[in-house]
Amino acid sequence: MRRSTTRPARFGRRLVPALAVGALVLAACGSDDDSADTADTTADSTAGTTADSTAPADSAGDAGDCTATLDPGTLTVATGDPAFSPWVIDDAPETGEGFEAAVALAVAKEMGYEGDAVVWTRTTFDEAIQPGPKTFDMNLQQYSIKPERKENVDMSLPYYTSNQAMVGLDGSAAAGATTVADLKDVKFGAQAGTTSLEFINDVIKPTTEPFVYDDNTGAKAALEANQIDAAVFDLPTALFVTTEIEGSSVVGQFPASAGGTTDEFGFVLDKGSALTGCVDAAITKLTDSGELDAIQQEWLSNTTGVPVIPVD
Repeated sequence: MRRSTTRPARFGRRLVPALAVGALVLAACGSDDDSADTADTTADSTAGTTADSTAPADSAGDAGDCTATLDPGTLTVATGDPAFSPWVIDDAPETGEGFEAAVALAVAKEMGYEGDAVVWTRTTFDEAIQPGPKTFDMNLQQYSIKPERKENVDMSLPYYTSNQAMVGLDGSAAAGATTVADLKDVKFGAQAGTTSLEFINDVIKPTTEPFVYDDNTGAKAALEANQIDAAVFDLPTALFVTTEIEGSSVVGQFPASAGGTTDEFGFVLDKGSALTGCVDAAITKLTDSGELDAIQQEWLSNTTGVPVIPVD
């Protein structure tokens, strides 16, 4: 199933309801597997460029070379095609509306790029994490930080940590589930290559093999067509999906530690990119200053309305 080109309805400036107990933990460093690969650095930021500026100063210092972009003086940022709420509002990342759009522009500013010095491009999810030269300087579309991905690309420090959640149709086999044992006979779906699909296979372990889709659009369409009972997404996406599918709800969220690790999202960069240290330094500074948390609060507001399904 191919990715739909239909833009989602405007989601609004806040996600309601949003995340429950332990759902969001902003991480200033990677997991145990990731921490050895990233530098524990901070950096002072120089003023951002304007449309008629030359290349920015190296604001990350020893952390990296912030001038080492594909096009001198311009930072090329990639996202999905299309990009969805609440990550990007109205498929228009250049507006800075949506959590990932806002994070990308904040990181770019710390690196010395603002306004017309930031250019957006699009890639598929799988395309960006394949080995080989990139058409972007950095890419974000909810990429979980995984050791196997880091064999082909660089991944930044996490800018967001989430858990998995399940969207089900009212009256389906998933409705009313309170334990993983209640989910064994549920017909699941998820996007290929995601932590959500791994979670279904490794933690829920349903008796029926889950249906796999090219993207979240496919999983959402299958759920809406009643072809599957439930789909697993990261929690913010799950909450958004329920606003678009009548008669659906977030049946439950799973503990952040379920499956042995939390789901940490990082930027994807070319393998060995000189910009990786700059991105890490920017994320560290935004975390320490509280700005990253403020962006999260604006676009991914916290409430406790989603029940937790234990996995033990």
